[in-house]
Amino acid sequence: MLHAKETLRKMYSVAKGYYCGGLAAPSPFPAALDLRHSLSSSRKAPGFVNPCRARSYAHIAGRSADQEIVIALGSNVGDRISSFDRALRLMKDSGIKITRHACLYETAPEYVTDQPRFLNSAVRGTTKLGPHDLLKKLKEIERDIGRTAGIRYGPRPIDLDILLYGDSQISTETLTVPHERIHERQFVLAPLVDLLGSSADDPMEKSWHSLSKCSGGFFDVWNELGGESLTGTQGIKRVMAVGNRLLDWSERTLVMGVLNLTPDSFSDGGKFQEVEAAVAQAKLLISEGADIIDIGAQSTRPSATRLSASEELERLVPVLDAIVKIPEMEGKLISADTFYGQVAAEAVKRGATMINDVSGGQLDPSILEVVAELGVPYVTMHMRGDPSTMQSEQNLQYDDVCKEVASELYTRLREAELSGIPLWRIVLDPGIGFSKKLRHNLEIIKGLGSIRKEMGKVSLGASHVPILLGLSRKSFLGEICNRADPVERDAATVAANAAGIRNGANILRVHNVGYGVDAAKVSDALRM
Repeated sequence: MLHAKETLRKMYSVAKGYYCGGLAAPSPFPAALDLRHSLSSSRKAPGFVNPCRARSYAHIAGRSADQEIVIALGSNVGDRISSFDRALRLMKDSGIKITRHACLYETAPEYVTDQPRFLNSAVRGTTKLGPHDLLKKLKEIERDIGRTAGIRYGPRPIDLDILLYGDSQISTETLTVPHERIHERQFVLAPLVDLLGSSADDPMEKSWHSLSKCSGGFFDVWNELGGESLTGTQGIKRVMAVGNRLLDWSERTLVMGVLNLTPDSFSDGGKFQEVEAAVAQAKLLISEGADIIDIGAQSTRPSATRLSASEELERLVPVLDAIVKIPEMEGKLISADTFYGQVAAEAVKRGATMINDVSGGQLDPSILEVVAELGVPYVTMHMRGDPSTMQSEQNLQYDDVCKEVASELYTRLREAELSGIPLWRIVLDPGIGFSKKLRHNLEIIKGLGSIRKEMGKVSLGASHVPILLGLSRKSFLGEICNRADPVERDAATVAANAAGIRNGANILRVHNVGYGVDAAKVSDALRM
């Protein structure tokens, strides 16, 4: 208890300094200086909300229009991910429309430190509920999930806090908005800034930043605590929930091994159609170090003939049923490479743990709500058109390929989020070889950082999502190296993947896993 009180005294002292806006550290966010100028100017604009003039509760309670809100989530007891999923469903059922999600963080406990680690995140949404009615509803949800009275700052199955409510300041006996301890909590600030964009073009975000009472808004508050340099430490880590596991993709580059069950795939078509051959290949990929096995029963090469969902399942189900049973799969992940919602549902039912959709929900929009309900990670890829049209002249037109891929891929991400797939379950694939010429592919590999930065202008959380790079043995490598046979492109694949890792790729999708693992290990070692 003495330790907790001392911690509180120290944190209060630090927070007091931040709250007065007296500190300013260098910002890791490129737009932070521009943001300070924007916020400073906006305070003088006619009609700008005065953050120091708290709106009366009567005025707020009388509102019937939707209010933009930010709600923080925390859990360190029981099945933490299931508690988050249930809380999101109950919020939706209560009329709270969730529009954005932060990343997912595993954090060390603060204040009362002798307790399990927490999962933390935050969501942004809209509601017609007044602030106190919203608080009441969130408390009901906490009780439904099993929270009872306990030690303050102690263990709890779920914790839901209102961080921001419209452009209002609220101070009553039961509710303070902005949340009074935002300024001292890294586990709150990290998810909060995920929900904001670095460009500061959003009027509501400008109001929220002004409520921080720091010249650079919540970005400055976050930076003063340590900002991005804190993530990846024991105090706070970004993670992805996969089944009952938490995957920390920042620790090392992950390798996804390709297992094609198709007769017409460009590299290994026809080799693994039989169950026995497919199982043997899966065992080989695992023995070489694969973290994930990506099983595809439909070719997506240029001009490939599209199978129906039932035809795809005829190929997939026997192999998937056999692979999930082999002991070598323990601790590994299975990805189903499909754009059909029906196939995704059946694959997860039979043991797949993630879905890899080359169309980003464009070929079968039902897949988005299916994956949301399944609660598994979702890879959304950039492609224009479909495999039969993606290399048309129209689909190959770009003025700035990285900027346009970022914009179009962000649209896919937003569609997934609005369908109920949290940001913390999304992986982005820039679609090397899909609707791209040779020069486009090279620009993307070199420009992964600029793609992240472009997304960060509208959502810092989106800029932190893991990136999957699938360039293995593709034709642009053959063009560069004069290698007509895809199998002869493994050395070129290693070189391109190493460049991709250096520029921010987190997952490599490869045919030759042994080479892919070696490339990842060396690249990771060079980054340390």
